[in-house]
This record gives sequence, structure tokens and C-alpha cells, in this order.
Amino acid sequence: MNKIKAIFFDYDGVMTKDKTGTQSICKYISENYNIDKNIFENEYRKYNNDLLYGITTHEKIWNKICQNLNENIPISILYDSFENTPINNEMHDFVKIIKRKNIKTALITDNKMDRIKIITEKYKLNKIFDIIIVSAEIGFGKDNEKIFKIILDKLSIKSNECIFIDNQEKNLIIPKNIGINTIFFDTENNNIEKLKNEIKKYNINI
Repeated sequence: MNKIKAIFFDYDGVMTKDKTGTQSICKYISENYNIDKNIFENEYRKYNNDLLYGITTHEKIWNKICQNLNENIPISILYDSFENTPINNEMHDFVKIIKRKNIKTALITDNKMDRIKIITEKYKLNKIFDIIIVSAEIGFGKDNEKIFKIILDKLSIKSNECIFIDNQEKNLIIPKNIGINTIFFDTENNNIEKLKNEIKKYNINI
């Protein structure tokens, strides 16, 4: 077994308590603007893929969303939803422990660029992650092996020298196929101790 030199983390559902960023956004806006969550989410999801892959931005499509809903939702509420993403503090603490073991850390997320920028600034993600890769910035996501190869190249490590943690099984297929060690993390259970035990199997003393 090769020595593990880096651990990669998904964002929503691993570093946060909601399974997806869209869930966090829609829940917050429905609660703070008094609009039905399902109605808002159905409209928002029409633009979700384009937002995730950097084809458009929230600023460009927000008026269209409001028009289609016949609502005048301030875009400031959207930005507030980014800042109020329910953070998984236990996982943040765990990443800090990993860094103290001289293991590189990376964040790999299919996400909107403006959202991650705001969250990174508020929660100082660039201090606990050596690299942050966002799908909207590079134009493709975790269903493309390129996103993982970018990080491997940046860190100058081999695929079997790292671990990727994600809360969706489908996101583990590509990295596993290129030789990356993978661990599924159950968002609902949020069992950090189980995760630690999984990582210890790779001869990492936590």
C-alpha cells in the first residue's frame, strides 16, 4: 500500500450538513422570503447545470427566475443563503487534524463560483485546504476524470497516494476508476469516528 500524501474532500454533504448546495440555497430562501420551497426549487433547478459549469452566473439569471416566479426576490437573500450554509464544524476540525499530519488537503466540488467564493472568504477555506477546485471555474465536474487529474498534477502525486471523500456514490466512480482510494460519507449519520477508522486503514495515525 502506497503512503497516502493527500486527502480530497467534497464540499456539500461532507463539509456541510445539507446533501447539496441547491438544497441549502432553496431551503434558506424559502424560509426567509416566505416562498414555497418546491416552487422556488423547481424554477432554480432549470439553471442549475449552467451555474455548476460556469456557463452562466446567478447575477445573469436572477431576474429571469424572479420573472418566472412573478416575485421580486432580492438577490441579497441569495448571497445570505451562501453565508448561512449549515457548516459541518466537526468535519472542518477533522480537516485541520489531517493538515497537522503533513498530509495535503484539497476541496473538489461541483458548485457555483460565486457561492464558493463567498463561503471561502467567510470560513477561511483556503487556510485548511491546499487546493480548491470548483466545477464552475474549470467547466466540468466530478463526472470527468480531468478534475481529479488537475489536482494530482498540482500536488505531483500518484492516484493511489490519495483518498477522495464524497457523500454521493456516483461521484466515487470516476476517481476509483483512475486508481484513487475512495470513501463514502453518509451525510445524515455524520459519523466522523467511522470516517477516521476508514482512514486509519491506510496507515494514517489520527
